[in-house]
Amino acid sequence: MSIFRYLTAGESHGPQLSAVIEGLPAGMPLSVETLNHDLARRQQGYGRGERMKIEKDTAQILSGVRWGETIGSPVTLVVTNRDWENWCEKMSPLPEFRDDSSAVTRPRPGHADLSGAMKYHHKDVRNVLERSSGRETAVRVAVGGVAKALLAEFGIKVGGFVVELGGIRAATPSEPIEALWQRAAASETSCCDPSAELEMKRAVDAAQSGGDTLGGVVEVQVTGVPPGLGSYVQWDRKLDARLAMALMSVQAIKGVEVGIGFEAARRPGSRVHDEIFYQNGYCRTSNNAGGIEGGMSNGEPIVVRAAMKPIPTLYSPLRSVDIRTHEPFEATVERSDTCAVPAALVVAEAVVAIEIANALLEKFGGDSIVEIRRNLDGYLEQICNA
Repeated sequence: MSIFRYLTAGESHGPQLSAVIEGLPAGMPLSVETLNHDLARRQQGYGRGERMKIEKDTAQILSGVRWGETIGSPVTLVVTNRDWENWCEKMSPLPEFRDDSSAVTRPRPGHADLSGAMKYHHKDVRNVLERSSGRETAVRVAVGGVAKALLAEFGIKVGGFVVELGGIRAATPSEPIEALWQRAAASETSCCDPSAELEMKRAVDAAQSGGDTLGGVVEVQVTGVPPGLGSYVQWDRKLDARLAMALMSVQAIKGVEVGIGFEAARRPGSRVHDEIFYQNGYCRTSNNAGGIEGGMSNGEPIVVRAAMKPIPTLYSPLRSVDIRTHEPFEATVERSDTCAVPAALVVAEAVVAIEIANALLEKFGGDSIVEIRRNLDGYLEQICNA
Protein backbone atom coordinates (compact mmCIF):
# COMPACT_ATOMS: atom_id res chain seq x y z
CA MET A 1 0.00 0.00 0.00
CA SER A 2 1.45 3.33 -1.06
CA ILE A 3 1.29 6.13 1.50
CA PHE A 4 2.19 9.78 0.99
CA ARG A 5 4.02 10.71 4.16
CA TYR A 6 6.41 13.47 5.06
CA LEU A 7 8.48 15.03 7.83
CA THR A 8 9.50 18.67 8.16
CA ALA A 9 12.51 20.10 9.97
CA GLY A 10 13.97 23.51 10.69
CA GLU A 11 13.51 26.59 12.83
CA SER A 12 11.99 29.97 12.06
CA HIS A 13 15.38 31.76 12.11
CA GLY A 14 17.53 28.77 11.17
CA PRO A 15 19.26 28.40 7.81
CA GLN A 16 16.39 26.57 6.13
CA LEU A 17 13.20 24.57 6.39
CA SER A 18 13.33 21.05 5.00
CA ALA A 19 10.91 18.26 4.15
CA VAL A 20 11.35 14.66 3.06
CA ILE A 21 8.43 13.05 1.22
CA GLU A 22 8.08 9.30 0.85
CA GLY A 23 5.60 7.35 -1.25
CA LEU A 24 5.51 9.38 -4.46
CA PRO A 25 5.13 7.28 -7.60
CA ALA A 26 7.62 7.44 -10.43
CA GLY A 27 6.83 9.35 -13.60
CA MET A 28 5.08 12.36 -12.06
CA PRO A 29 6.07 15.73 -13.58
CA LEU A 30 7.37 18.07 -10.88
CA SER A 31 9.13 21.44 -11.02
CA VAL A 32 10.02 24.15 -8.52
CA GLU A 33 7.80 26.56 -10.44
CA THR A 34 4.80 24.45 -9.41
CA LEU A 35 5.79 24.74 -5.75
CA ASN A 36 6.80 28.40 -5.84
CA HIS A 37 3.37 29.56 -6.99
CA ASP A 38 1.76 28.64 -3.67
CA LEU A 39 4.80 29.75 -1.68
CA ALA A 40 4.32 33.22 -3.17
CA ARG A 41 0.59 33.11 -2.38
CA ARG A 42 1.35 32.25 1.26
CA GLN A 43 3.41 35.44 1.65
CA GLN A 44 0.66 37.69 0.30
CA GLY A 45 -2.55 38.95 1.83
CA TYR A 46 -3.74 42.07 3.59
CA GLY A 47 -2.29 42.39 7.09
CA ARG A 48 1.01 40.56 6.65
CA GLY A 49 4.01 41.80 8.66
CA GLU A 50 7.57 42.94 8.09
CA ARG A 51 9.08 39.49 7.66
CA MET A 52 7.23 39.02 4.39
CA LYS A 53 9.32 41.91 3.07
CA ILE A 54 12.49 40.08 4.06
CA GLU A 55 11.73 36.58 2.83
CA LYS A 56 10.97 35.61 -0.77
CA ASP A 57 10.26 31.95 -0.39
CA THR A 58 11.31 29.57 -3.14
CA ALA A 59 11.73 25.82 -3.02
CA GLN A 60 14.66 23.66 -4.01
CA ILE A 61 14.29 19.99 -4.96
CA LEU A 62 17.35 18.08 -3.75
CA SER A 63 16.39 14.45 -4.37
CA GLY A 64 13.83 12.14 -5.90
CA VAL A 65 13.39 14.06 -9.17
CA ARG A 66 15.37 13.64 -12.37
CA TRP A 67 14.84 15.64 -15.53
CA GLY A 68 11.54 17.02 -14.29
CA GLU A 69 9.97 13.74 -13.19
CA THR A 70 9.83 11.82 -9.91
CA ILE A 71 11.81 8.58 -9.90
CA GLY A 72 10.12 6.78 -7.00
CA SER A 73 12.66 7.58 -4.29
CA PRO A 74 12.12 10.08 -1.42
CA VAL A 75 11.81 13.70 -2.51
CA THR A 76 13.70 16.28 -0.44
CA LEU A 77 12.54 19.89 -0.44
CA VAL A 78 14.29 22.94 1.03
CA VAL A 79 13.04 26.48 1.62
CA THR A 80 15.88 28.74 2.76
CA ASN A 81 15.48 31.52 5.33
CA ARG A 82 17.01 34.74 4.00
CA ASP A 83 16.99 36.19 7.52
CA TRP A 84 19.45 33.51 8.67
CA GLU A 85 22.41 35.82 8.10
CA ASN A 86 21.16 37.98 10.97
CA TRP A 87 20.69 34.98 13.27
CA CYS A 88 23.63 32.73 12.46
CA GLU A 89 25.18 33.18 15.92
CA LYS A 90 21.97 33.30 17.97
CA MET A 91 20.77 30.09 16.30
CA SER A 92 24.14 28.43 15.79
CA PRO A 93 24.44 24.70 16.56
CA LEU A 94 27.96 25.37 17.90
CA PRO A 95 28.40 25.66 21.70
CA GLU A 96 30.93 28.52 21.49
CA PHE A 97 28.16 30.92 20.42
CA ARG A 98 26.01 30.28 23.49
CA ASP A 99 24.79 33.53 25.06
CA ASP A 100 22.41 33.03 27.98
CA SER A 101 22.01 36.79 28.39
CA SER A 102 19.84 36.82 25.24
CA ALA A 103 17.44 34.19 26.55
CA VAL A 104 13.73 34.82 26.03
CA THR A 105 12.06 34.31 29.40
CA ARG A 106 8.68 36.02 28.98
CA PRO A 107 6.25 33.56 27.34
CA ARG A 108 3.50 34.95 25.11
CA PRO A 109 -0.12 34.07 25.93
CA GLY A 110 -1.68 31.92 23.21
CA HIS A 111 1.64 30.51 22.00
CA ALA A 112 3.40 27.22 22.69
CA ASP A 113 6.03 29.17 24.70
CA LEU A 114 5.19 28.26 28.29
CA SER A 115 3.85 24.74 27.78
CA GLY A 116 6.82 23.89 25.55
CA ALA A 117 9.33 25.29 28.02
CA MET A 118 7.81 23.21 30.83
CA LYS A 119 7.58 20.04 28.71
CA TYR A 120 11.16 20.15 27.37
CA HIS A 121 12.73 21.80 30.46
CA HIS A 122 13.92 24.84 28.51
CA LYS A 123 15.11 27.96 30.29
CA ASP A 124 15.07 29.91 27.03
CA VAL A 125 11.67 30.12 25.36
CA ARG A 126 13.36 30.72 22.00
CA ASN A 127 13.99 26.97 21.87
CA VAL A 128 10.22 26.56 21.68
CA LEU A 129 9.06 29.50 19.58
CA GLU A 130 11.57 28.84 16.80
CA ARG A 131 9.98 25.50 15.94
CA SER A 132 6.36 26.21 16.89
CA SER A 133 6.33 29.32 14.71
CA GLY A 134 3.97 29.60 11.75
CA ARG A 135 7.10 29.90 9.63
CA GLU A 136 7.15 26.08 9.56
CA THR A 137 4.13 26.14 7.29
CA ALA A 138 6.24 27.48 4.41
CA VAL A 139 7.75 24.07 3.75
CA ARG A 140 4.37 22.38 4.31
CA VAL A 141 3.00 24.56 1.52
CA ALA A 142 5.81 23.24 -0.68
CA VAL A 143 4.86 19.67 0.25
CA GLY A 144 1.25 20.55 -0.54
CA GLY A 145 2.39 21.73 -3.96
CA VAL A 146 3.80 18.26 -4.60
CA ALA A 147 0.50 16.72 -3.49
CA LYS A 148 -1.44 19.06 -5.80
CA ALA A 149 0.81 18.03 -8.70
CA LEU A 150 0.04 14.37 -8.00
CA LEU A 151 -3.71 14.98 -7.75
CA ALA A 152 -3.70 17.01 -10.97
CA GLU A 153 -2.51 13.92 -12.83
CA PHE A 154 -5.91 12.41 -12.06
CA GLY A 155 -8.09 15.46 -12.61
CA ILE A 156 -8.37 16.39 -8.93
CA LYS A 157 -8.07 20.09 -8.07
CA VAL A 158 -7.77 21.91 -4.74
CA GLY A 159 -8.62 25.54 -4.05
CA GLY A 160 -10.49 27.79 -1.68
CA PHE A 161 -11.32 31.22 -0.34
CA VAL A 162 -11.78 33.19 2.87
CA VAL A 163 -15.37 33.21 4.13
CA GLU A 164 -14.88 35.30 7.27
CA LEU A 165 -12.27 37.71 8.62
CA GLY A 166 -12.44 39.68 11.85
CA GLY A 167 -16.10 38.76 12.28
CA ILE A 168 -17.02 40.02 8.79
CA ARG A 169 -18.66 37.34 6.65
CA ALA A 170 -18.25 37.26 2.89
CA ALA A 171 -21.07 36.25 0.57
CA THR A 172 -20.35 33.41 -1.84
CA PRO A 173 -21.64 34.13 -5.36
CA SER A 174 -23.51 31.37 -7.21
CA GLU A 175 -20.70 30.60 -9.63
CA PRO A 176 -18.67 27.50 -10.53
CA ILE A 177 -16.06 26.65 -7.90
CA GLU A 178 -13.08 27.42 -10.12
CA ALA A 179 -14.52 30.85 -10.95
CA LEU A 180 -14.70 31.53 -7.22
CA TRP A 181 -11.05 30.49 -6.87
CA GLN A 182 -10.15 33.06 -9.52
CA ARG A 183 -12.10 35.74 -7.67
CA ALA A 184 -10.27 34.89 -4.46
CA ALA A 185 -6.89 34.94 -6.21
CA ALA A 186 -7.53 38.54 -7.29
CA SER A 187 -8.49 39.66 -3.77
CA GLU A 188 -6.07 40.92 -1.12
CA THR A 189 -8.18 39.17 1.51
CA SER A 190 -8.73 36.05 -0.65
CA CYS A 191 -12.52 36.42 -0.51
CA CYS A 192 -15.14 36.44 -3.30
CA ASP A 193 -17.19 39.40 -2.04
CA PRO A 194 -15.80 42.88 -2.97
CA SER A 195 -17.98 44.74 -0.46
CA ALA A 196 -16.97 42.40 2.36
CA GLU A 197 -13.32 42.78 1.33
CA LEU A 198 -13.50 46.54 1.90
CA GLU A 199 -14.90 45.98 5.39
CA MET A 200 -12.26 43.37 6.12
CA LYS A 201 -9.44 45.71 5.12
CA ARG A 202 -10.83 48.47 7.31
CA ALA A 203 -10.99 46.02 10.21
CA VAL A 204 -7.37 44.98 9.65
CA ASP A 205 -6.27 48.63 9.55
CA ALA A 206 -8.09 49.33 12.81
CA ALA A 207 -6.55 46.30 14.49
CA GLN A 208 -3.08 47.25 13.29
CA SER A 209 -3.36 50.79 14.61
CA GLY A 210 -4.47 49.39 17.97
CA GLY A 211 -1.67 46.81 18.17
CA ASP A 212 -4.23 44.01 17.90
CA THR A 213 -4.72 41.00 15.60
CA LEU A 214 -7.60 39.33 13.73
CA GLY A 215 -8.58 35.77 12.85
CA GLY A 216 -11.09 34.30 10.44
CA VAL A 217 -12.47 31.27 8.62
CA VAL A 218 -11.17 29.69 5.40
CA GLU A 219 -12.94 27.22 3.14
CA VAL A 220 -11.18 24.63 0.98
CA GLN A 221 -12.83 22.68 -1.82
CA VAL A 222 -11.57 19.63 -3.72
CA THR A 223 -13.11 18.74 -7.07
CA GLY A 224 -12.81 15.58 -9.15
CA VAL A 225 -12.49 13.25 -6.14
CA PRO A 226 -13.70 9.72 -6.93
CA PRO A 227 -16.11 8.12 -4.47
CA GLY A 228 -14.64 5.67 -1.98
CA LEU A 229 -11.55 7.43 -0.61
CA GLY A 230 -11.27 6.77 3.12
CA SER A 231 -13.20 4.03 4.90
CA TYR A 232 -15.94 3.39 7.43
CA VAL A 233 -14.38 0.22 8.89
CA GLN A 234 -11.96 1.85 11.36
CA TRP A 235 -12.00 5.24 13.07
CA ASP A 236 -8.54 6.28 11.91
CA ARG A 237 -9.29 5.57 8.25
CA LYS A 238 -12.26 7.95 8.01
CA LEU A 239 -11.47 10.65 5.46
CA ASP A 240 -13.21 13.46 7.36
CA ALA A 241 -11.33 12.55 10.54
CA ARG A 242 -8.02 12.62 8.69
CA LEU A 243 -8.80 15.98 7.09
CA ALA A 244 -9.81 17.40 10.47
CA MET A 245 -6.53 16.27 12.01
CA ALA A 246 -4.54 17.72 9.11
CA LEU A 247 -6.27 21.10 9.41
CA MET A 248 -6.01 21.16 13.21
CA SER A 249 -2.26 20.56 12.87
CA VAL A 250 -1.88 24.00 11.27
CA GLN A 251 -0.71 26.68 13.70
CA ALA A 252 -3.57 28.84 15.09
CA ILE A 253 -6.39 26.64 13.72
CA LYS A 254 -8.96 26.04 16.47
CA GLY A 255 -11.96 24.50 14.70
CA VAL A 256 -12.92 22.47 11.62
CA GLU A 257 -16.22 21.91 9.79
CA VAL A 258 -17.09 19.49 6.97
CA GLY A 259 -19.92 20.50 4.64
CA ILE A 260 -22.43 22.65 6.51
CA GLY A 261 -20.73 21.57 9.75
CA PHE A 262 -22.28 22.99 12.91
CA GLU A 263 -25.27 24.24 10.95
CA ALA A 264 -26.35 20.60 10.58
CA ALA A 265 -26.99 20.51 14.33
CA ARG A 266 -29.47 23.38 13.99
CA ARG A 267 -31.60 21.90 11.19
CA PRO A 268 -34.04 18.99 10.99
CA GLY A 269 -32.76 15.96 9.11
CA SER A 270 -34.98 16.71 6.12
CA ARG A 271 -32.89 19.84 5.51
CA VAL A 272 -29.50 18.23 6.14
CA HIS A 273 -29.13 14.96 4.24
CA ASP A 274 -28.43 15.06 0.51
CA GLU A 275 -30.96 13.11 -1.56
CA ILE A 276 -29.58 10.58 -4.06
CA PHE A 277 -30.47 10.46 -7.76
CA TYR A 278 -29.28 8.48 -10.76
CA GLN A 279 -28.55 10.21 -14.06
CA ASN A 280 -25.89 8.25 -15.95
CA GLY A 281 -24.41 7.66 -12.51
CA TYR A 282 -25.25 8.48 -8.91
CA CYS A 283 -25.53 12.17 -8.08
CA ARG A 284 -26.92 14.66 -5.57
CA THR A 285 -28.48 18.07 -6.07
CA SER A 286 -27.13 19.39 -2.75
CA ASN A 287 -23.84 18.92 -0.93
CA ASN A 288 -24.54 19.57 2.74
CA ALA A 289 -22.30 16.61 3.60
CA GLY A 290 -19.33 18.34 2.01
CA GLY A 291 -18.55 15.37 -0.23
CA ILE A 292 -18.01 12.91 2.63
CA GLU A 293 -20.48 10.36 4.03
CA GLY A 294 -19.61 7.62 6.51
CA GLY A 295 -15.95 8.60 6.44
CA MET A 296 -15.69 8.19 2.65
CA SER A 297 -15.75 10.53 -0.33
CA ASN A 298 -19.10 10.27 -2.16
CA GLY A 299 -18.14 11.81 -5.50
CA GLU A 300 -19.32 15.34 -4.73
CA PRO A 301 -16.79 18.15 -4.17
CA ILE A 302 -15.17 17.95 -0.76
CA VAL A 303 -15.81 21.10 1.29
CA VAL A 304 -14.06 21.81 4.60
CA ARG A 305 -13.67 24.97 6.67
CA ALA A 306 -11.10 25.88 9.31
CA ALA A 307 -11.30 28.61 11.95
CA MET A 308 -8.09 30.53 12.65
CA LYS A 309 -7.72 32.37 15.94
CA PRO A 310 -6.11 35.83 15.98
CA ILE A 311 -2.33 35.65 15.99
CA PRO A 312 -1.27 35.71 19.67
CA THR A 313 1.76 37.98 19.20
CA LEU A 314 0.38 41.46 19.88
CA TYR A 315 2.19 44.77 19.48
CA SER A 316 0.17 45.86 22.50
CA PRO A 317 1.34 42.82 24.46
CA LEU A 318 -0.74 40.92 26.97
CA ARG A 319 0.41 40.28 30.50
CA SER A 320 2.62 37.31 31.32
CA VAL A 321 5.15 36.11 33.89
CA ASP A 322 8.93 35.83 33.64
CA ILE A 323 9.84 32.13 33.92
CA ARG A 324 13.05 32.94 35.84
CA THR A 325 11.73 35.37 38.44
CA HIS A 326 7.96 34.71 38.27
CA GLU A 327 7.53 38.49 38.24
CA PRO A 328 4.73 39.92 36.09
CA PHE A 329 5.75 41.51 32.79
CA GLU A 330 4.29 42.30 29.42
CA ALA A 331 4.89 39.39 27.06
CA THR A 332 7.79 39.37 24.62
CA VAL A 333 6.97 40.81 21.18
CA GLU A 334 8.31 38.89 18.18
CA ARG A 335 7.94 40.24 14.63
CA SER A 336 4.45 39.21 13.51
CA ASP A 337 1.39 39.90 11.36
CA THR A 338 -1.83 41.72 12.09
CA CYS A 339 -3.80 39.15 10.09
CA ALA A 340 -2.64 35.98 8.33
CA VAL A 341 -6.00 34.51 7.37
CA PRO A 342 -5.33 34.65 3.58
CA ALA A 343 -2.03 32.86 4.24
CA ALA A 344 -3.85 30.28 6.38
CA LEU A 345 -6.01 29.52 3.34
CA VAL A 346 -2.92 28.53 1.33
CA VAL A 347 -1.67 26.33 4.17
CA ALA A 348 -5.12 24.76 4.57
CA GLU A 349 -5.19 23.94 0.86
CA ALA A 350 -1.77 22.31 1.22
CA VAL A 351 -2.63 20.01 4.13
CA VAL A 352 -5.95 19.06 2.53
CA ALA A 353 -4.16 18.22 -0.72
CA ILE A 354 -1.66 16.09 1.19
CA GLU A 355 -4.41 14.12 2.91
CA ILE A 356 -6.40 13.60 -0.30
CA ALA A 357 -3.21 12.46 -2.06
CA ASN A 358 -2.57 10.05 0.80
CA ALA A 359 -6.09 8.62 0.53
CA LEU A 360 -5.78 8.35 -3.26
CA LEU A 361 -2.53 6.40 -3.00
CA GLU A 362 -3.97 4.24 -0.25
CA LYS A 363 -6.76 3.04 -2.54
CA PHE A 364 -5.16 3.11 -5.99
CA GLY A 365 -1.48 3.04 -5.08
CA GLY A 366 1.22 1.80 -7.38
CA ASP A 367 4.89 2.43 -8.02
CA SER A 368 4.30 4.59 -11.09
CA ILE A 369 1.77 7.10 -12.37
CA VAL A 370 0.90 4.62 -15.14
CA GLU A 371 0.03 1.91 -12.62
CA ILE A 372 -2.09 4.23 -10.45
CA ARG A 373 -3.98 5.51 -13.50
CA ARG A 374 -4.71 1.93 -14.57
CA ASN A 375 -5.99 1.09 -11.08
CA LEU A 376 -8.17 4.21 -10.93
CA ASP A 377 -9.59 3.72 -14.43
CA GLY A 378 -10.51 0.13 -13.63
CA TYR A 379 -12.26 1.18 -10.43
CA LEU A 380 -14.23 3.95 -12.16
CA GLU A 381 -15.36 1.49 -14.84
CA GLN A 382 -16.40 -0.93 -12.12
CA ILE A 383 -18.57 1.54 -10.21
CA CYS A 384 -20.08 2.98 -13.41
CA ASN A 385 -21.30 -0.50 -14.35
CA ALA A 386 -22.60 -1.28 -10.84
